[in-house]
Amino acid sequence: MTSIPSVDLSDFISDNPTKKQQFVDAIGKAYEDIGFVALKGHFLDDTLVENLYKEVKDFFSLPTETKQNYEIPGIGGQRGYVSFGKESAKGKKEGDLKEFWHFGQYVENNPKLEAEYPKNVIVNELPEFNAVGKETYKMLEKTAKYVLRALAIHLGIEETYFDKFIHNGNSILRPIHYPPISEEPKEAVRAAAHGDINLITLLMGAQGRGLQVQNHKGEWIDAIAQPDELMINVGDMLSRHTNNKLKSTIHRVINPPKELWGTSRYSIPFFMHPISDMKLDVLEGCIDENTPKAFEDITAGEFLNERLIELGLIKK
Repeated sequence: MTSIPSVDLSDFISDNPTKKQQFVDAIGKAYEDIGFVALKGHFLDDTLVENLYKEVKDFFSLPTETKQNYEIPGIGGQRGYVSFGKESAKGKKEGDLKEFWHFGQYVENNPKLEAEYPKNVIVNELPEFNAVGKETYKMLEKTAKYVLRALAIHLGIEETYFDKFIHNGNSILRPIHYPPISEEPKEAVRAAAHGDINLITLLMGAQGRGLQVQNHKGEWIDAIAQPDELMINVGDMLSRHTNNKLKSTIHRVINPPKELWGTSRYSIPFFMHPISDMKLDVLEGCIDENTPKAFEDITAGEFLNERLIELGLIKK
C-alpha cells in the first residue's frame, strides 16, 4: 500500500444499508492493511476547528514561565502542560521536539472514575481555551464511537460492543506545538517512530507533509489529509485485543526541510482510551489455528501504566 485510503463517516450513519456496509468493508480492509484511514463526515465543524487552533496557538505563545505554571507534578503529564523535549518515544533517549497540552475526560455520573482521573487544568489567561477544548473533545469522542461501531461489525461482534468501555473512558485530547527549529537537531525529530498506546487515534492537523506511516514492506509513506479530513489510526490496545488483525502502525513526524525550519507545526490528536478495567484479552473470533493467541491477558489500565513508564512520563 502506497497511500492512505479515504472514507466518509456519513455513509456509515446514513439509513442506506449498502453504504453502511461499504464503509465497514473499506475501513476494515484499511485497518488490516495499513492501520490508517483519512475520514470525512466527522462531527467537527469549521468554526469549532478555527476556534480551537486560535486558542491553542494563543496558549503556546504565552511566556514559558506562564506555561510552566500549568505543568502539574506527579500525574505523568496526564493533564495540563508538558514542556518541550519531555517526552521520548519508546526506546529513544532523545526527547521529541515538541510541547503539548492534555485535556482529559469530563466524567458523567461516576464518582469512582472522577476520583481516578486527574482533574482538567483551567488556563486563567485564556477565558475560552477550556470551553473550546471540551467541545472539541466531545465531538471527537462522538466520531470515535461510530468508527469503533463500524470496526465491531467488521470483527463480527455486536455493533455497540465498545460503547460501554469508551463512555467515561480515559481518553486524551492533545494539542501539540512543534516549535521552529533553530539549529541542526543531533538525533531528535519532531516525533520519533512510535505506535500509539490506545484503541484508536483521531488526528487533526495532518495537512502538509510531516506525518509518515510505515507500510508492511518497511517503506515510509506520507500521510497527508485534506482540510476536511481526520487521520485515524489503530492503537496498540485495539491491535492487541484483535490479535493483530487490525494493525497498530508505526508512524513518525519528520523534521521539515531546512527552508521551513523557521515555521511552527501544530497537530491535535485525540487518543481514544477505554475505562481502565476494560479487559484487552484477545477476542475469541480473532484466534484460529493459523493465528494463535499472541498476547497475555491484561486490562487497559495495566497496559497504559506499563507504557507510560516506558515513555518516561511516570517512574516505577
